[in-house]
Amino acid sequence: MSNEIRIEDLGAPVLNDLQRMGLEYGEAKHTELTVDAVCTAAAGQTGLDDFGSEDFRERLGVQLEEVDADPERTGLGRMLMFGDSLRYATNRLRIRDLLKRHPEILDIPIEKPVIVIGLPRSGTTNLVNLLAADTRFRSMPLWESYEPAPDPNEVTPADGIDPRWARCQQMWEGMQAGAPFIAAMHPMAPDHVHEEIELMTPDFSSYNLEWVARVPGWRDYYLAHDQTPHYAYMKTVLQIMQWYRPRERWVLKSPQHLEQIGPLLATFPDATIVVTHRDPVAVVQSTITMLTYGARTAYKTPKPEWYRDYWTDRVGRLLDASLRDRDLLPADRTVDVFFHEYMEDETGTLQRIYDAAGIEFTDQARAEVAAHQEAHPRGKAGRVVYDLRGDFSTTPEAIRSRYVDYLDRFPVQIEVQ
Repeated sequence: MSNEIRIEDLGAPVLNDLQRMGLEYGEAKHTELTVDAVCTAAAGQTGLDDFGSEDFRERLGVQLEEVDADPERTGLGRMLMFGDSLRYATNRLRIRDLLKRHPEILDIPIEKPVIVIGLPRSGTTNLVNLLAADTRFRSMPLWESYEPAPDPNEVTPADGIDPRWARCQQMWEGMQAGAPFIAAMHPMAPDHVHEEIELMTPDFSSYNLEWVARVPGWRDYYLAHDQTPHYAYMKTVLQIMQWYRPRERWVLKSPQHLEQIGPLLATFPDATIVVTHRDPVAVVQSTITMLTYGARTAYKTPKPEWYRDYWTDRVGRLLDASLRDRDLLPADRTVDVFFHEYMEDETGTLQRIYDAAGIEFTDQARAEVAAHQEAHPRGKAGRVVYDLRGDFSTTPEAIRSRYVDYLDRFPVQIEVQ
């Protein structure tokens, strides 16, 4: 039996019963998307009221106001926006409270991390999970990134399962029920290694929102502001996580770093940087298919052409910034990984990364990586079949024309014809 997945209804979604119920529930609820509503709810949920620096309120306001003003956003979509914002504000309160009680956390060094940067859908997730299989590395599972500072009043039950893990698992089960093909596109299981830009969300500044909402205004605001303070905030949260579960070196990843190389290196000056490269058209078709599919309950109309235009340009902005700042990367601690080469020789790619990072690729590490590969074969949840022409009324050539400068610089293998 084929494991190919063809999503036939991207432009005109045929909803399942759970999706329809969710939409009906969302429309019946009034969701107030304001800074005060979010902060009041967070304070009530935690019993805390010290958010630290109040400058976050402006950024949160920009985000909420743009989503609130969008007539296309469904009631369910508004609820999801409020829920995410509430989680971020709750995390901010708990992070602040923990640091007040344990200021020594700020003295914990984060030394010589290995950081994967590269376009979304270019192998960054697969690669960071493979590296994280080496138990000498400290990595960031999704469940921990969602709630990095645990509720001090919450007790772990007799079964030993962290309540944060249980909540994340419940969320993942809900995501799969509401979007059955999501596992084939972007697994979000609790133990899946996640991106550290999640740790910037309590400071309300990253490109993360662009993945769940149509917010070009937020994009412009974010790009117009120096992100160095928010990278420093992310490092502080890493110190908290290191305090709870120490390891010698971190392995991290995020595509956002492509356009924030300066702030990244200011925060982690001794990092080893792994830059992934892939045909940008393959990246775009994967991204816009996933986001159009996910929009069927958050928006009244999926607008595949909107995602096509937005993400064709957004990928271009990421690549343009990476070319602009390429010379900032340390030549002796930068490894370029081309997608086709990585797919052909994962172990050889890891060896190059270990060499650049000055880490021995031991027999135990090789065994741990091999065990991960066996447990997570490619296409385990199915393989999505894409159709740029049929679903997005465009051609690979039209999209690829945006990336001439990048393709002139890096010899990526063309995948989409």
